[in-house]
Amino acid sequence: MPEVHLTLEWPDGSLSELYSPSTVILKRLQPGQSLAVADLKAQGFAALAEASERVRARYGFACTRTDEERQKLERTATRFDDGDLVQIRA
Repeated sequence: MPEVHLTLEWPDGSLSELYSPSTVILKRLQPGQSLAVADLKAQGFAALAEASERVRARYGFACTRTDEERQKLERTATRFDDGDLVQIRA
């Protein structure tokens, strides 16, 4: 299963990486896109859940790293207002 690593540029200019075990994340989050923090969380959480389920379907167990990525995304997002924009990079 191809992995995806996206770089997120937060409103303060800081960068973080978002990992997905599946390219399914690219249906919701695409490089070059800017999203409000609230939308990034909603789309990111949904994409990570879907990616984890793809791993489960293929290997018989969910991807626990997607839970860690979700928590990391949530922690970082709490530093900003819901309407602040985040840039998605490749």
